[in-house]
Amino acid sequence: MCGITGILHFDKQRTVDDLKLKKITEIINYRGPDGDGFYFNKNIGLGHRRLSIIDLSTGNQPMYSHDKNIVIVLNGEIYNYIELRKELIEKGHKFKTTSDTEVVLKAYEEWGIDCQNKFNGMWAFAIWDERKQQLFLSRDRIGEKPLHYAAWDNSLIFGSEIKSLLAYGIPKEPQLEFLEIYSVFKYIPSPFSFYKHIKKLMPGHYIIANNNGFKEYKYWDLPLIEEDNMFKNANQVHERFTELFEDSIKIRMRCDVPFGAFLSGGLDSASIVALMSGNSKFPINTFTIGYKENEFDESKLAELVAKKFNTNHHLGTVNSDNFTEALNTVVNHYDEPFGDSSAIPTGYVSKFAAQKVKMVLTGDGGDEVLSGYTSYQGIKFAQKYQSLPLSIQKFLPEAANISSKALSGKYRYKLNRINHLLLTSSKGFNQRLLEKQSKPGRSILKSLIDPKIKTWKVEDYFNDVMNKCPYKDDFYKQMYLNFKYDLPEDMLVKVDRMSMAYSLETRVPFLDHRLIEFMVGVDKNVKMQGWQRKSVLRNTVAKKLPAELLKASKKGFRVPVREWFKNKVIQDHLLNFTGSGSVFNINTIQKLINDNAEGKNDNGNLLWSLLVLNETLK
Repeated sequence: MCGITGILHFDKQRTVDDLKLKKITEIINYRGPDGDGFYFNKNIGLGHRRLSIIDLSTGNQPMYSHDKNIVIVLNGEIYNYIELRKELIEKGHKFKTTSDTEVVLKAYEEWGIDCQNKFNGMWAFAIWDERKQQLFLSRDRIGEKPLHYAAWDNSLIFGSEIKSLLAYGIPKEPQLEFLEIYSVFKYIPSPFSFYKHIKKLMPGHYIIANNNGFKEYKYWDLPLIEEDNMFKNANQVHERFTELFEDSIKIRMRCDVPFGAFLSGGLDSASIVALMSGNSKFPINTFTIGYKENEFDESKLAELVAKKFNTNHHLGTVNSDNFTEALNTVVNHYDEPFGDSSAIPTGYVSKFAAQKVKMVLTGDGGDEVLSGYTSYQGIKFAQKYQSLPLSIQKFLPEAANISSKALSGKYRYKLNRINHLLLTSSKGFNQRLLEKQSKPGRSILKSLIDPKIKTWKVEDYFNDVMNKCPYKDDFYKQMYLNFKYDLPEDMLVKVDRMSMAYSLETRVPFLDHRLIEFMVGVDKNVKMQGWQRKSVLRNTVAKKLPAELLKASKKGFRVPVREWFKNKVIQDHLLNFTGSGSVFNINTIQKLINDNAEGKNDNGNLLWSLLVLNETLK
């Protein structure tokens, strides 16, 4: 992994300022501490920061074609580069290096922009073709690697991170109309950013730019499915899944530096460690983050996996003492509001791992590929709940709500969740999902924002999202949202920024495009047999895991911010936080703080997301 930048002036007579290009590249030096490189040619300039993982001696960038007419800067890894290199040699191409970057360069020479369809990997790259006077920008299929751009100053400016574009001089004009959407989903959706003039290149898209301007195109999407004709033969599904998953891990272990794996107490990362151990002559380095709060801690389960597969296991801890440092890190590295509090442990496990290795495999994407979130069970529950008499559907949530009023702390939190589940289960898919995302309530979230600020209504945004969904069954609609929005907008952004903050490469075996394309077509009853989540994994690779993991309930990558916000020191942050009266309704903020402190509602993640927003606006 690396960091890339570039400037294309649409005026051919205008020369790129070398100091400015170096400035916007240097500001992301943590993405590539092993070196830098630049290409200047009149009105085009490309910048690169290198984190060397493959071909340590001859893989420097920018990299040039034999005749110097094509030049590339690449952020990411192409895992099938060995196979593609062999295919290109058979077609007559000659190679000077063993790097995957040269494979991308030669692939472009051979197949043009169709080369994107040949790659199995994660990437954001820029190729300048001198003969065509054309810039080609590409982002990987699912959005593992970021690419931001701006049309400004009669130019196209791009970079791995927003801060490079701001350093160029793009105005930092916040789009406050996204505040309501952010309060619900905790991110700013692509292709937008929080800043008026900056956009994100969508996953599976590319840009062609020349002196006349630029245009964005799509080269990949989730495959269309026949919902009445899905893969239903469980044995065949299990066999094909195992084959693809094992190969995905094998090719992602290709590197020339020490590597390891993030290991939680969940099935996904544990299954990856199991297969890595079978493909390595040496013990795998594994890294886990724990908490002193038992409700959130999975480190003991992770330790069972480490012992079973004889890994070199490393355990770190995160607590409320790390709060201020974590807040500053998140605000600095995301460049725009990003409210997922699991960025905190992701940052700390990345920092921890980077002391030992330069690359790790992670279990991200498992819930999406396997349809493993508890929300899939929720869909099934809702279908059965809606068959009950309306009087019972009305009575049950009221009973849960009344019962919760006499309690506080963990028992109230549990009854709140039950009440919320019952209330939403009688609603349609769109309404149910919005209510789930809008805890502690959509009306409360709307009241957070000063009414003088005109926002894009979250209902309108979500209707736009669902109008693009080609699937009809609620199970497959959820799958669509997980792949197209939750994964590229939240999970992958979280991992990229926090790992790159500490110059650590992360690789995600579950997101091999072959695995995604296959599993999208698997029938829901194969993916979830009865009420069992991740049935495909449980019936294949997970059989190797300790029995305790298979029996454990899903905790998710949760963070005890709810408890941290009860801490007096952290409450000082909240007192400062309420001073931003031009954006927030102070009374609503105070109520959220009080309800959280008194154990009435778990408002921890919401308060964290608002605090990040407030710090970003400073």
